[in-house]
Amino acid sequence: MSMIQKRIGNKETVFISEADQYLFGQGTHYEIYKKLGAHLSIEDGIQGTFFAVWAPNAQTVHVIGEFNEWNEQMNPMTCIGGIGIYQTFIPQNLEGQLYKYVITTKEGDLLYKADPFANCTEFRPGTASKVTDLGRYSWQDEEWLLKRAKKNLQTEPMAVYECHIGSWMRHPLGGDQDGFYNYREFADHISAYLKKMKYTHVELMGIAEYPFDGSWGYQVTGYYAPTSRYGTPEDFMYLIDTLHKINVSVLLDWVPAHFPKDAHGLALFDGTPLFEYPNPKMGEHPDWGTKVFNYSKSEVRNFLIANALFWIKEYHIDGLRVDAVASMLYLDYGKKQGQWVPNSDGGNKNMDAVEFFKHLNSIVDKQYPGVAMIAEESTAWPNVTGKPEEDGLGFTFKWNMGWMHDFCEYMKLDPFFRKGSHHRMTFAMSYNNSENYILPLSHDEVVHLKCSMVEKMPGYKTDKYANLRVGFTYMFGHSGKKLLFMGQDFGQEREWNENAELDWFLLSEHLNKGMQDYVGELLKIYSDYPCLYEIDNDWSGFEWISVDDSSRSIYAFVRKGFKDKKRLLFVMNMTPIERLDFRVGVLEQKKHKLLLNSDEIKFGGQGLKMKQEIIPEEKVCDFKKFSISFDLPAYGAVIFEF
Repeated sequence: MSMIQKRIGNKETVFISEADQYLFGQGTHYEIYKKLGAHLSIEDGIQGTFFAVWAPNAQTVHVIGEFNEWNEQMNPMTCIGGIGIYQTFIPQNLEGQLYKYVITTKEGDLLYKADPFANCTEFRPGTASKVTDLGRYSWQDEEWLLKRAKKNLQTEPMAVYECHIGSWMRHPLGGDQDGFYNYREFADHISAYLKKMKYTHVELMGIAEYPFDGSWGYQVTGYYAPTSRYGTPEDFMYLIDTLHKINVSVLLDWVPAHFPKDAHGLALFDGTPLFEYPNPKMGEHPDWGTKVFNYSKSEVRNFLIANALFWIKEYHIDGLRVDAVASMLYLDYGKKQGQWVPNSDGGNKNMDAVEFFKHLNSIVDKQYPGVAMIAEESTAWPNVTGKPEEDGLGFTFKWNMGWMHDFCEYMKLDPFFRKGSHHRMTFAMSYNNSENYILPLSHDEVVHLKCSMVEKMPGYKTDKYANLRVGFTYMFGHSGKKLLFMGQDFGQEREWNENAELDWFLLSEHLNKGMQDYVGELLKIYSDYPCLYEIDNDWSGFEWISVDDSSRSIYAFVRKGFKDKKRLLFVMNMTPIERLDFRVGVLEQKKHKLLLNSDEIKFGGQGLKMKQEIIPEEKVCDFKKFSISFDLPAYGAVIFEF
């Protein structure tokens, strides 16, 4: 019999045992979400609803809701044990009804709090929690989960489509819920798009409930509830199930770094800093106006680790991209002298957060092999993807923010000045084997007056699109997994706006349709050629051919896989100067087949004709014995198979 639940007939009795309290106090109750919160239950043969909340410093706690007309005295909760959990059983099936907790602080103030463990919430601007049952959906992805557990993520293809549901596409005539597609409608549309484009993963922004649209979901109040903006928990399950049917992995943005100060949220939950550090120099981010989780407190660590496991187990999520990892690791992140507290060694490392990550990633790896844990970490913190037992943090992948910065800074330069920044595009390979990297071109690069990706490019309109095609080719050839934010793959020209859908009308334009077709070809090549993903963090998978041709701003390299059967040669011209009879060194005297040419008219190029097959000559070039020659287009990228 599980200590978490015992069954009576077809129903379950939810109760909190001494063992539950002990494990929660130790920070190791990985299914605490099945006990705290609101759950349909049965007690003494009576069907009803069980409520439980952790509020150790409260004077009293009551549950209020539609079922008692929000009467603040009708349903008091009882404090059990010494850990500060309050519980009550209401002999009614309250599924679908709204509720909150009324917490009386030790000072006698009344706080009206949403349930930290609620599985469903009221549609904004409402802030109440909603009773729901997560056990009704019939999953169809058992085979997917079995295959996932056997994957070696380092040697699998990973082309991620980062997506914000509310601004991806909206109902043409408005519709309900502010014109948002619900999870089921979105599932049908996005699955067709991802399948057509050949993405392998989708990363969903802003899923855990949040009150303010402008936070994009990075200021969470409902960690255990998919946002009600787009439908119900069952609708969200349908979305995941649908994507698994077309062999697309689903990643969620996850925010354990901070939380907002909204009155109904976690801040000062029982009148005291329960979830946050008590010292404001540790417990607040001055730049963001948010609270910092207290990683030294076992119950708080449990809340977060159980939450990660909750999304993986209950919603079959394939990975979590952990937001703002650097802000957790450094005590002085975003703070000036005097605004932060050093650790016991006098340094700026948050050792509580370090241990939290090691614990989190170890448990995920142990319980759910094949699930990716991805760090958005923007510094040179060592061994982010190293094993915890070897003093690593245990993440599967790390976003390569340095590559993203260098790439964007280089690509926006006038081509005349690119020769002076040639190293920006080669530097990432000098540290590539230090971590397991993802190359991201994320939402952060196309907001706040940064311009859209295509508008960063120099030159006239046709130049901008040609530049971006070359840039994307460089990205897909470079070592590391890939991530593109929505809209970039067809040349979205306006900056991202969370309040409006993407400019899909641009696809009626030749340059935009050409860009979409070109990225589709890159994605297809990426998935079809193991040399592009099998060896991403070792020099055995990558070889420079032309690394220092700064005067002409040309780059060339080869990608290799384990079996070395099909290798690819990439050549990129980052200037508007056509290089006739261009010669490049090759590894061997075997036929080179043209796989992709960014200058084709159908992609928006000028249509410079190229040979489809080239036999290398025994002519020394780039320190190689053999070489090939061809006409290299202006702002052109070519890929050869050999």
